[in-house]
Amino acid sequence: MRRTGMKAGTIAIAAVMGSVVLTGCGGDSEPQSDGKSSAASGKAQEREQGTKAVRAAYDRTAEAESARMKVRTQLAADGRTVTSEGEGVLDLAEGDSVMTITAEGESLEQRVVDQMLYQKAPGQKTQGGKPWIKIDLEKVAAQQGVGNQQFGDPAQTAAFARAITDKDVTEVGTEKIDGVDTTHYRVSVDVAELPGGDRMREQLGPTLPMQVWLDDEGRLRRQQIDMTVKNTASASAKPGDGSAPQQLKMSTVMQFTDFGTDVDAEAPPAGQVTDMTDKALQGSGRQS
Repeated sequence: MRRTGMKAGTIAIAAVMGSVVLTGCGGDSEPQSDGKSSAASGKAQEREQGTKAVRAAYDRTAEAESARMKVRTQLAADGRTVTSEGEGVLDLAEGDSVMTITAEGESLEQRVVDQMLYQKAPGQKTQGGKPWIKIDLEKVAAQQGVGNQQFGDPAQTAAFARAITDKDVTEVGTEKIDGVDTTHYRVSVDVAELPGGDRMREQLGPTLPMQVWLDDEGRLRRQQIDMTVKNTASASAKPGDGSAPQQLKMSTVMQFTDFGTDVDAEAPPAGQVTDMTDKALQGSGRQS
């Protein structure tokens, strides 16, 4: 069961970071003035428009209420790389989801309900004989220094918008995604301006790089983040002592289609669930 817990913890980390990316694309659609608009060139005006579009993207997407989502996450640490792929449906307002996740040749049924991550692997049970495991994403996020308030709460996305200026958004060009015309932007978020930014800066560095692809209605069709997460708690750890890696490289791509699709995310019966939050926390290198 140790392997199951490790894998669950790894995927949980991906799910948590995925939530950061999703909520990092807007919420406050009003751009901040840089005081130079009167002398702005055509290129500067285009950049300002791009900034406004990126800031408004989450609100535009959330207006659809739900979507079908595909996720591909690649985690690399200590010379080992794990790739997971997921497909399912997502409640864009609440953050609840129902997905099937495939990693290392195994498929998991996954649900996120009220910031609780539930997973079930076919034919596999916990030590207590229960088919489902549960991980509290808020606790994992808090331990990683990301901040609970940034998960599943659209009201908090304004913090990300305030951390983006016209200098941080670059229009790359136009691309088709699943046959839909999109505009591709590169975005750099000032980590220090985010809630819990000091801790996040230690782990992520000064900026959070993202790429987003927006359709003609300003909704997210794809978003990508490539980051290196430093585990500051394991700075003094020795190789091979069983602690978490000092550095984790992660690449996550999320793609959205079928806006307005039905989402029926319900928690499994409590009697079928084993709480694995503590093991997930220990797996990230800090004892609870």
